[in-house]
Amino acid sequence: MRVAIYPGSFDPITSGHINIIERSSEIFDEVIVAVLVNSEKNSLFTIEERVDLIKRVVKKYNNVKVESFQGLLANYMKDNNYNIIIKGLRAISDFEYEIQMAQINSKLADKVETLFMMTDEKYSYVSSSNVKQIAKFGGCLKDFVPEELIQDIEKKVRGE
Repeated sequence: MRVAIYPGSFDPITSGHINIIERSSEIFDEVIVAVLVNSEKNSLFTIEERVDLIKRVVKKYNNVKVESFQGLLANYMKDNNYNIIIKGLRAISDFEYEIQMAQINSKLADKVETLFMMTDEKYSYVSSSNVKQIAKFGGCLKDFVPEELIQDIEKKVRGE
């Protein structure tokens, strides 16, 4: 069984993330969206909220699961006997950062491979940070996040 891990903070999950999940689910027997606690980022949503939001939008994919983890991705991979990481790329700048992370993970967890997947070009400018900015200033989120999450994001930004 080929299992791929798609790790990230997903705060919030975007249409670009969903694009990677959908395409990965067509390639692998199982895709696990691994939501990480990133202590260096000020998260809009709690880890539990992020997991819940993601579960809502990926439920249509029979072979996609959502988990959360804390600590090093390499340890999560080793502890669960996983060996394939999927990383979505939007631009060359993403690659520069992600190649370093892939090399570190490979060094820390033997036999772990990172596969890079370009997001569809229509999402190449979409990031969770941009989504939060747009929501903060009342912009339309329709083209950036799954429609079923728009209200959740707008409420969270307003502090509701």
